[in-house]
Amino acid sequence: MFQNATKLRVRYGETDQMGYMYYGNYAEFFEVGRVEMLRSLGLTYSGMEAQGVMMPVLEMKCKYLKPARYDEEITINVMMDKMPGVKIHFRYELFNERQELIHIGETLLAFVNMKTNRPCLPPQDFIEKLKPFFE
Repeated sequence: MFQNATKLRVRYGETDQMGYMYYGNYAEFFEVGRVEMLRSLGLTYSGMEAQGVMMPVLEMKCKYLKPARYDEEITINVMMDKMPGVKIHFRYELFNERQELIHIGETLLAFVNMKTNRPCLPPQDFIEKLKPFFE
């Protein structure tokens, strides 16, 4: 398993009238967590796109346990349980400043060849950097 944690503060514009983070913004927090997880390995979305591979989201699941509130620093734990193939699965656990689990989620993404718009395997450097976590 590979996992990574990122912290992100809930900004005013991300909240609703109650001071809770608007439910649609959790997807953005997932994305920040994913991007930073890959960056921790020296991988970037722009680098993959330069190699002709994009990663669209196919599915997203969310479970709201407690609200994320304005100005709280949220810890986004991202976990990858198995080596990706044509698809890659991420799990998320979000914690508030009191270390309370407030949200869980999952996303399923695909690797897509940008020229053919067809599913493909991840770039070889992507596989090489993840291999040590799944041996």
